[in-house]
Amino acid sequence: MTDSAYREQLLDALAVVISDQERAGLDILTNGDYHLDADFGGRSWFYYPVERVAGLSPDAPEMTDPRYSGPPGTYLQEIMTTWRYPRVVGRIARDKPLEYAKIWRIAQGKTDRPVKFGTVSAQTVVSVLASRGEFKEADLISDFSQAMNAELRELAAAGCKVIQLEDPLPHIVTSVNPDVDPKWVDFLVDAFNEEVSGLDDVEIWIHTCWGNPGAQRVQENRSYAESVEIYLERMAGDVWTVEAPNGDVEELVALFKPYQGRLKKKIALGVISHRTVQVEAVDEVAAAVRAGVEAIGPQMLVVTSDCGFGRQGVNRAVAAHKASALVQGTNVVRRELGYPEANVRAADPALQIDLHAAVDG
Repeated sequence: MTDSAYREQLLDALAVVISDQERAGLDILTNGDYHLDADFGGRSWFYYPVERVAGLSPDAPEMTDPRYSGPPGTYLQEIMTTWRYPRVVGRIARDKPLEYAKIWRIAQGKTDRPVKFGTVSAQTVVSVLASRGEFKEADLISDFSQAMNAELRELAAAGCKVIQLEDPLPHIVTSVNPDVDPKWVDFLVDAFNEEVSGLDDVEIWIHTCWGNPGAQRVQENRSYAESVEIYLERMAGDVWTVEAPNGDVEELVALFKPYQGRLKKKIALGVISHRTVQVEAVDEVAAAVRAGVEAIGPQMLVVTSDCGFGRQGVNRAVAAHKASALVQGTNVVRRELGYPEANVRAADPALQIDLHAAVDG
């Protein structure tokens, strides 16, 4: 931020992305992850915290864990074999601030609506490191979780009220291997809870999806059936975000019906796909929201997108119109339930760029 040209570019970019989200009528905004570098396939989502902690050497970086790479000739393989990560050379520790508080302040200063700050979970970062040296994965996760917790506490102290931890591993390890060692799952749950400890005045969102490098799915097995109890009952947090595994919201919300009336967390239901360029119709969104209301209940339902639109995903125009459709479809159900509707300037007939007829008044 001491570079004058970069400072102006970042401030201007954040003003634009915040404005687009307000125009779409969103209640909770994000900074668009604009602090991340424009790495191929979104590597910087992982790499931003990696290059700012002690214990990792940038010398002779190695390819990501081959478990996450697809076969030759696939886009996923091209992305994953391009990514490189440092080697583990010592205990992971917080070497210097990640500046999450500063990044959040810049975005929050552009709007009166709450800005949610999201970051990759510590255990997810460690999972992609191919060269861990003599260190055990569990020890690295524990160290990284403590380092991340210190950063998140500073973010909360700065005034951020909505913090999102992205893709902790329980839904992935249980979907890939239903026979996974329960002790490993227990450890991952405890590590996540340590990562978000002490954030009592913050709404904690637990984001889960099935991968999003270049809008590609990383996981073949995409079911929350084995992890629903883990996230609802054991993971610390206030909101759990879920992606419809096969684009079928009805299939997903069926998992929540047994918990209706006794949910301890809100469910943020993904009703807009980040993987397709087709903008969802308002009626399509409304139908998905109704299914969520029926299974989850209106007081515990948050309506959102499956994941983010960046990391070489859909273009800006498509993302903006998807965000607008998200709110318009939600407004349909709000109207049916007698709830106040959000103002969607993007859908105001009098505010369209090209009008085919004069607007009365």
